[in-house]
Amino acid sequence: MSNSSFPKEFLLLTFAGTRELQLLHFGLFLGIYLAALLGNGLILTAVACDHRLHTPMYFFLLNLALLNLGTITTTVPKAMANSLRKTTAISYSGCATQVFFLFFMLGAEYSLLTIMAYDRYVAICKPLHYWTFMDSRACVNMIAAAWGSGFLNTVLHTANTFSLPLCQGNALDQFFCEISQILKLSCSDAYLREAGLLVVSVCLVLSCFVFILFSYMQIIRAVLRIPSQQGQHNAFSTCLPHLAVVSIFSSTGMFAYLKPPSISSPSLDVVLRVLYSVVPPAVNPLIYSMRNQDLKDALNKLTQSAVLQKQ
Repeated sequence: MSNSSFPKEFLLLTFAGTRELQLLHFGLFLGIYLAALLGNGLILTAVACDHRLHTPMYFFLLNLALLNLGTITTTVPKAMANSLRKTTAISYSGCATQVFFLFFMLGAEYSLLTIMAYDRYVAICKPLHYWTFMDSRACVNMIAAAWGSGFLNTVLHTANTFSLPLCQGNALDQFFCEISQILKLSCSDAYLREAGLLVVSVCLVLSCFVFILFSYMQIIRAVLRIPSQQGQHNAFSTCLPHLAVVSIFSSTGMFAYLKPPSISSPSLDVVLRVLYSVVPPAVNPLIYSMRNQDLKDALNKLTQSAVLQKQ
């Protein structure tokens, strides 16, 4: 295979042509990135340091914060660096690395969200058996399965995608490297193999989505049978943050990849990618902390300890 089939670099989509707008893009992404670092960092520290949060729900939340940090770190720093340097280039190996980690993080995150739905189902529908189903060994096994499935999936897709010869140039219509964009550059029918693997992955994601829906149908039925309104409110309040995160992640991701070609456009594609890969890591900590008094108390305790140490 000739070297021309495997370019030395790819050209990413630029957000703006003028220097002022490039700097505006840099400032916007910097603000989002710092918010994600701060929010997820606080959740990691609070869960790790407060023994009251050493429960399955917060163990899963800690892993979600790790995945959120990984997702946004994979794409945003490179986009910011390109804006400052007035370039759109990313090396071939850098592109492969970005695809690997982004696919890994997003796949593991959706598996984790499915596990978190199961956790809420057991907590509300089978509370007397909660610690039987969700003991420490079971939680570690489920987390290992989520991370492991994401890793195996991304190894398969990344190796297959970057073995394809490319003959349609090296320009990608996205601000980060993405498998669907790279497949557009392929000059071989072998891309159909990767397209088939993507269909399998989509089916797996849809099966997880159906499982989450089924879990919440059972949760709603169980909550409505609780006699007191306060009890119903308390039960729903433990589920609303997870439901909000799943709704944002699923709706934007599915619309990005399953929308009709007739309404597709480069600007819409960029907005959707930002909504499912950049915005959630920044807003998820806020969603989980807004209605969670235990997490609020842990964060307040953490803040007070930091202030006292400075004094």
